[in-house]
Amino acid sequence: MPLISTKGNAMPESPIRKLVPYAEHAKKKGTKVYHLNIGQPDIKTPQVALDAINDPGNLGTIIRLCDWFGVDKLLCSKETVDCYNTKVVQSSMGSLTRVAISYIDLKEYLLSVSIPIFIADMDGDNIYEMKPPTSAVLVMGNEANGISNSIKEIVSTKITIPRYGDSQLTESLNVATATAILLSEFRR
Repeated sequence: MPLISTKGNAMPESPIRKLVPYAEHAKKKGTKVYHLNIGQPDIKTPQVALDAINDPGNLGTIIRLCDWFGVDKLLCSKETVDCYNTKVVQSSMGSLTRVAISYIDLKEYLLSVSIPIFIADMDGDNIYEMKPPTSAVLVMGNEANGISNSIKEIVSTKITIPRYGDSQLTESLNVATATAILLSEFRR
């Protein structure tokens, strides 16, 4: 029996793409085939990378956000909760089938890419005062601790969502909420 979880192993581009040959064969036999949206490979999209996200509900919501904003690959540090956790599956609302998720050594990956890397940080530059590129890596950090120091050391571009409340006492945004706001700006 195959393993359901591949945490710690790189996954192919999109697991759903493995079904294409079967769909083509079924069409030739006259069977009606419905196609799922499996991303837009011809359009440059931001990549989302998660640094030790622990809450299954947050991961599921972020997977759903990636699907909504056309991000077909989600990169997770090996410390991130398993994407096949039942709460992740439930909160992704089916988006888990349309977003390829890879568990990787995040620092090693970020050191290897040639596109801009942005980390969400309370001390970053105001996202509303810049136009981020569509081809970039957006790194979101752990719910309690933010971005790990090992990732902060290698990334120089920090962005933030400014607070507008009069009291300024709210500590931070939920990581899934922040991901939604930032992805909206990257896709604008």
